[in-house]
Amino acid sequence: MLFFVVFLLFSILILRLGELQIVFGDDFKREIERTEDITVNNPVPRGKMFDRNGKIIVDNTPLNAITYTKYQQTTQKEMLESAAKLAKIINKDTSKVPVRDKKDYWILKHPKEAEAKVTKKEWALYEQKKLDDKQIYKLQIDRITEDEVNSIIGEDLETLAIYRDFNSGYALTPQIVKNKNVTPEEFAIVSENLENLPGVDTTTDWERKYVFGDTLKSILGDVTSSDAGIPKEQLEKYMARDYSRNDRVGKSYLELKYEDVLHGQKAKVKNVTDKSGKILSTEVVSEGKRGKDLVLTIDMDLQKKVEDIIEEEMWSAKQKPNTSLLDRAFVVLMDPHTGEVLSLAGKQIGKDKKGKTVMKDFAGGNITTSYNVGSAVKGATILTGYKTGAIQPGSTQLDEPLRIASSPVMSSWRTFGRINDLRALQVSSNVYMWKTVIAMAGGQYRPNQPLPLDYSAFDTMRQSFSQFGLGTRTGIDLPNEMSGFPGPERTPGLLLFLSIGQYDTYTPIQLAQYVSTIANGGNRIQPHLVKEIREPEMENNELGPIVEEIQPKVLNRLDMKQSWIKRVQEGFRMVMQVGDGTAVSYFKSADYHPAGKTGTAEAFYDGSDKSKRGTEVMNLSLVSFAPSNNPEVAMAVVVPWAYQGNSGPSINNLIGRRVLDAYFDLKKERQNTEKNATSDQQEVNNE
Repeated sequence: MLFFVVFLLFSILILRLGELQIVFGDDFKREIERTEDITVNNPVPRGKMFDRNGKIIVDNTPLNAITYTKYQQTTQKEMLESAAKLAKIINKDTSKVPVRDKKDYWILKHPKEAEAKVTKKEWALYEQKKLDDKQIYKLQIDRITEDEVNSIIGEDLETLAIYRDFNSGYALTPQIVKNKNVTPEEFAIVSENLENLPGVDTTTDWERKYVFGDTLKSILGDVTSSDAGIPKEQLEKYMARDYSRNDRVGKSYLELKYEDVLHGQKAKVKNVTDKSGKILSTEVVSEGKRGKDLVLTIDMDLQKKVEDIIEEEMWSAKQKPNTSLLDRAFVVLMDPHTGEVLSLAGKQIGKDKKGKTVMKDFAGGNITTSYNVGSAVKGATILTGYKTGAIQPGSTQLDEPLRIASSPVMSSWRTFGRINDLRALQVSSNVYMWKTVIAMAGGQYRPNQPLPLDYSAFDTMRQSFSQFGLGTRTGIDLPNEMSGFPGPERTPGLLLFLSIGQYDTYTPIQLAQYVSTIANGGNRIQPHLVKEIREPEMENNELGPIVEEIQPKVLNRLDMKQSWIKRVQEGFRMVMQVGDGTAVSYFKSADYHPAGKTGTAEAFYDGSDKSKRGTEVMNLSLVSFAPSNNPEVAMAVVVPWAYQGNSGPSINNLIGRRVLDAYFDLKKERQNTEKNATSDQQEVNNE
């Protein structure tokens, strides 16, 4: 009985397997062949950028676009036919078609003539497998004449350009054929003829729109085009992160730094295909989501005013003698307590494509170029003197010409007699700084005698300066920040020059961090341009919910007494508000009571005019904060190669005064507007 039951069960199993194999086998086989799932990622628009007040800086402009999707079963012949049909409908730019592609296309269009390019002897070698397909094809390519290449013109050339775009991506991934200057007629005709253009489709694409034109453009950065796609040197990195070859990515500054935030979440579409690659069904796996938005610390109204001031003062200075090499100027405005960069402005005089002299945006120069900045760094020198014990608060020195054996006489711009540290800052005494660093280096000045010094003072000075942000990267959230250049040689004279800002070079953003560190009482704050990261608001141009708010970051705190820092703050106040301070004539009347330090450095021109390189020039600088008793804004101004000779326009002070005026005027204007709006609202409520 048990044997019979087992036999019966096995018989049923065999019959069932036979039924599945024989009766339904073909159906199941076809089902298996048709269930190949291919997921395709479709790009989405990038995130937008707003200024600190919610004004859009960078947006996305919609574009009519024509795309092509290559299916797995599509042949080269079918693609070429579709390209030829599309070439009759649209105008396609052919300027970027390389000669090699023209040769490939010629072979494709003239197979018999291409075959004749290879001799019978060479074909015999091919038959004998002594030449392979690649070698035969190279022979054909090399023997195509210039006249044959140049015969590909007009519609044929447009067909080739379109065919190249068809072939530029992966199967089932839409490739952009044309997204600029698509006329309404082209878009309409293509849309009406999609049935006759296999793989071709019409859609809406986007491009970056810079609302304020060139204002801050170099800092906002650029995005690659759909033609260029991912740069070759970064292809492997991005492909590993689910990008496609022709995806547009940030290639500089903020667009590059925040690529992961701005790129967005691609739409995922699953295509179900049969074995031949024919699409049987399409399913949306996940909807795409535009990239997250950036809210910058920049105040665009202020940025525009600062840029206008720089331009006006530069053009004005260029009208004066000995300013032929002046071609750039920089201004950084920063909140000294949070590190928020309120304005990052730079301008450079150059030539446009037509050879006309124009003023270009050079905001990036604030972090990528460095200069000798002169006496602006003397606040750090005094504080380093306190820290090392070389001087004490209130210490006096005799400001006199220094006569060191075998060296030229060195002196301040004027002889001041016996002065203390505050007076030294107020009138910018070089001799006071030199005697401070001589004591720091274990030396002793004796007229007409040699001056042996301990060269480890170079390291002491530079390490101390770096605590303020001088000679080291500030940590700003931008790529390619430079740290400046420390002078390579070590001599007594160069150590003295280091103490007055005429040896090592510093960037404008470093000066802003340095003066902010003094203004806020000793905290070196990391400067940053991004204030918030927000979810995209899809319906309008408003700001979405906050994803991340960038918090102030203290990189280090000065290992110095608060009383020392306050003393330097007082010295900076005297520079701009007391007696014969070096900036009193420009700033004493300012009702916002600024403090700061001017700088003039003897330097050598190393700009774009190669014939003038090595010419002695004067670099001008200015650091400031205001109000002096409760700082809310810090400023750095750098004007390299301002003039040649011993005197010239004080463009650093002219720019600095106008910029601080603009900041406080704009603040008052907004307060009045807000006050009036509140008053109006109260009247409405009362009514």
